[in-house]
Amino acid sequence: MRILYLLTSLGVGGAEKQVIDLAQRMAARGHTVAIMSLKHVEEEWPVKLPVVRLNLLKTPMGIWRGLRFAKSFLSIFRADLIHSHTFPANMFARMLRADGFSGPVINTIHNVYEGGWHRTLLYRATEPLVRTVSAVSAAAAQRSVRVGAVSARKMSVLSNGIDTTHFTSDKKRRRTLRSLMQTGSDFVWIAVGRLAPAKDYPNLLRAFALVREIHPDAQLWIVGEGENSIIDTSASGVRWLGLRRDVVDLLDASDGFVMSSEWEGMPLAIGEAMAMEKTVVATDVGGIRELVGEAGLIVPPRDSAALADAMLKVMTMDEWQRGVMRRDAREQIVRQYSMDARAMDWEEMYARLLPPGQA
Repeated sequence: MRILYLLTSLGVGGAEKQVIDLAQRMAARGHTVAIMSLKHVEEEWPVKLPVVRLNLLKTPMGIWRGLRFAKSFLSIFRADLIHSHTFPANMFARMLRADGFSGPVINTIHNVYEGGWHRTLLYRATEPLVRTVSAVSAAAAQRSVRVGAVSARKMSVLSNGIDTTHFTSDKKRRRTLRSLMQTGSDFVWIAVGRLAPAKDYPNLLRAFALVREIHPDAQLWIVGEGENSIIDTSASGVRWLGLRRDVVDLLDASDGFVMSSEWEGMPLAIGEAMAMEKTVVATDVGGIRELVGEAGLIVPPRDSAALADAMLKVMTMDEWQRGVMRRDAREQIVRQYSMDARAMDWEEMYARLLPPGQA
């Protein structure tokens, strides 16, 4: 197969990392793969595949030029199908289909909230241009169908995959980084995700302040970049680590993973933390409950007291109980969410959508 993956950007986010990992696995399985991004951003994931950057401008002329360039590339690359991710790329893929691309177009929705009513209307109006739409969680799929963005007959669920070989705990690495970070025996919580309204970091900071009243030596590491002007970055015990390339090391050095989101799809960061055998405390939004199962604690969103109580419960567990939860977390990811198994699922879907002999 010749597959074009279409993204809004290659920025350092969970959806982008998921697509790059999938594309690289499909290439390793013998398929011809290229990646196209609508825009260039300063910080991008490294990619070992051909990448086309359109540098699309948000003007009618800019979009028209982007379509012309993309169409020219498709005529050279001869893609059998286009698999796009997130709303802007999904709509651009549909425009390519309307402009003459003859192969199947697959859209993937990565969040329960893709934008306001105008985006829902655009999805609905252009649905005939897409063969199938997938969502990364049942919650995201159900909401898309419920609001009328996607018809039930075109909707499917294929969750994110985790590289369980890369995300594996290592005791020596843990000791080394904790020493470098001078944590001593402090309990370290880690949160990974961009500084954006969806992540509701004010909720987390309020919860952590309550935790510190009971455990004044507890630490909270926040890994991510973005707009932090509305966040109190002076909160006691919080280390703002910004954008980091050593998330695996930081996860290893931490003791628990916390996510305070107000909305989500299927957050990759939680799956990675579980693969690293971290006990998870997270809010009950999007596909988080599907992902965590019984291997962590789930609390209502926007409830700092409940979030703090769950964090304190984890901190006061005996080592045996916490160890059971850690092992259950990794087993859940290995059993249901490995990236290799997910690549096989996608390969099977692609083959079903193509004519016999073309797959």
